[in-house]
Amino acid sequence: MRLSSGGIGYRDTGGPGLPIVFVHGVCGSKEVFRHQFAEALTGSFRLIAFDLPGHGASDDASDAQKSYSIRALADTTLDVMNYLRLPRALIVGWSLGGHIAMELMARFPERLAGVVSLGAPPLAPGRLEAMRGFRMHWDLALARKAEFTTRDAERWQRLCYGPDADGMDFAAILRADGRMRPEVSKSLLKGEVADERQVVETSPVPLAMINGAEDPILRVRYLQKPAYANLWEGRPHLIPGAGHAAFLSHPNSFNVLLHRFASEMALRFPGPYQTDKAKVSPPDFARAAEPRSRRRAAR
Repeated sequence: MRLSSGGIGYRDTGGPGLPIVFVHGVCGSKEVFRHQFAEALTGSFRLIAFDLPGHGASDDASDAQKSYSIRALADTTLDVMNYLRLPRALIVGWSLGGHIAMELMARFPERLAGVVSLGAPPLAPGRLEAMRGFRMHWDLALARKAEFTTRDAERWQRLCYGPDADGMDFAAILRADGRMRPEVSKSLLKGEVADERQVVETSPVPLAMINGAEDPILRVRYLQKPAYANLWEGRPHLIPGAGHAAFLSHPNSFNVLLHRFASEMALRFPGPYQTDKAKVSPPDFARAAEPRSRRRAAR
């Protein structure tokens, strides 16, 4: 698909079911969700995964500052939904994708049928809060590094995917536009995003927190701190033995939870889930209703 941010690579199963849009993390790609594109989920839901700008089959940004902030990447995610004519979707956000999902919760809650957040602590503004939400792992500093050596890529792969990572995911790390990493880190650490702690404590959007119990990046105890407004089943879910990419290393456990959550959201937000292009008008889409100046500033 071709958007204002450039060409975007995507995968779409089609079908009439509740759309589930998967958003990957830094240096990932849509392929990290390959185990979710299985009959257990595709038989009931429409699955969509796309490559963020600067990743996978998508174009690199022409202007890194404007296109690689979390706010701009949230705009791109909404653009993907608009391109596919989805008035509402369930968002599964991993790591960076989880922060993008919380940005969408803050700005476009009416477009969301629910959010699954993985590996993304809901942070209040400030570096101190980031230190509380993330483990201070030496390799985490790579998230701010623009140029990766092969050794850097190996360290990032081990941190995000564990010791048994796939060569496909390593290739995605090497492909990623290095300009993206410092811009994403800056927007998160300098408070250029919504107050995520406040978002999860006030948002009407149903939120499922599903994480690996052995995540080397996220402090899982931190997930108990917010007074969530709409936390699914009243608690964060932890997958025993799983690390940062629990959906990849333990797909059966994750898919069961996702199927249950998505099934409940499909009952809460019944279809139709695709808008006929001829009937789409600006009020149907929240971003289209934003003032032009605000949309330019967001990019």
